[in-house]
Amino acid sequence: MSIQWFPGHMHKARLEMQAVLPKVDVVVEVLDARIPYSSENPMLAELRGDKPCLKVLAKSDLADEAMTVQWQEHFNAVAGVRARAVTTEEVPTIRKIKYAIAQMVPHKEGKSAKAMIMGIPNVGKSTIINVLAGRKIAKTGNTPAITKQQQSVNIGDGVTLLDTPGVLWPNLQNTYSSYRLALLGSIQETAMEYSDVAFFGARYLLDRYVDRLVDRFDLDSQPSRELELIEAIGRKRGCLGKNNQVDLERASKIFVTEIRSGGLGPLTFETPQGMEREKAETSKQEAEKVERDREKEAKRKKRFRAKQRAQKKSREMRG
Repeated sequence: MSIQWFPGHMHKARLEMQAVLPKVDVVVEVLDARIPYSSENPMLAELRGDKPCLKVLAKSDLADEAMTVQWQEHFNAVAGVRARAVTTEEVPTIRKIKYAIAQMVPHKEGKSAKAMIMGIPNVGKSTIINVLAGRKIAKTGNTPAITKQQQSVNIGDGVTLLDTPGVLWPNLQNTYSSYRLALLGSIQETAMEYSDVAFFGARYLLDRYVDRLVDRFDLDSQPSRELELIEAIGRKRGCLGKNNQVDLERASKIFVTEIRSGGLGPLTFETPQGMEREKAETSKQEAEKVERDREKEAKRKKRFRAKQRAQKKSREMRG
């Protein structure tokens, strides 16, 4: 499956962010605590440069607590970066973001600090803004791309937030990240196939959380393969079609919905160590692709030059 989703308003948002960043003191990047690596936008990291960055691990109540601690330690080890885990179930954790911003710019004490809040679609950015503002400022929803333009929000205590549209980078080079983003709803439904995404999620959960799958779906036995799991879910949830065959698409939607809603308990789909391996693998694949493209272009030029020589020789013979 190839997922590429980059609406026009996102390109515009990038240009707008580039224009306003020089006036910003702190960048606040909201991540999904279940996929901190895949929801971290490398384009945003490039844009912010060396400005202080607060990584907010949102939806941490849906993530594996031990893994969230590991991710906080991972981010805190990076110069100029701090990480905080928040959840809408515990509003005080969100309100502390304001004080964390102030601590990252001590030279602004007694002055107004401006923070730009960023994040890919559907990570809970608008909910965080509304809590910090104490009123409904930003639109919220369970679908990506709710915020369409920048807005400035005064959250008190001398801190102003500049809200930006959710930005997904143009090309998702890491195929695994594409699947994780689709699995958790950060990519529009029209850009994905439920069965593909469900099989990806099933493979991961069978390796790490199989007991939860058995309990949640009241399975008669422990599945060992993705298809076996999805079909078992389909039978338990009544997703049967002609000749009593399981409707894999319907069963896949049920499975993905359970994951997104937290029905399977707190889950984390990435580890810092695993993502380092994936980054190395992706870099290798990109280098190999560049080399293949270079060789392909060289062969194309060689054929073109040979064709020109043949045409020249033909003209000379006719002359």
